[in-house]
Amino acid sequence: MTDLLLDTHIFIWLLTGNHNLTKENLSLIEDCVNNGFRLCLSAISIWEIAMLEKKNRIVLSLPVTKWINKALNKSSAKVIDLSVDIVVDSCNLPGTFHSDPADRLIIATSRVCNIPLVTQDSKILGYISQGFAIS
Repeated sequence: MTDLLLDTHIFIWLLTGNHNLTKENLSLIEDCVNNGFRLCLSAISIWEIAMLEKKNRIVLSLPVTKWINKALNKSSAKVIDLSVDIVVDSCNLPGTFHSDPADRLIIATSRVCNIPLVTQDSKILGYISQGFAIS
């Protein structure tokens, strides 16, 4: 077992009790926490949550800043800042991957920090299955 990097939607689903979270991913997360490892979140995920809320694509129970702070505290998730290595890697991902900058930064965070990524995003899962990211 190791620390886990949560994709933005996984973090939101985990904290809101969304039933779209697969049993497998929920089990991975529970095992991580129960074995003393950390849940991690890319700093870009904070931006994504704020943008989703701003665009009314998600409705949060609190103002976005308070919700994020409470969610981070409740989950004890570590936010991984965007380093030079992560930003550059996101521009030079091997293979073929779509151009969404947030997804690219999340994958690069996983690669650079050597932390498995938990996601249910089909595009990211396809990229992982090609061996270009950590799962």
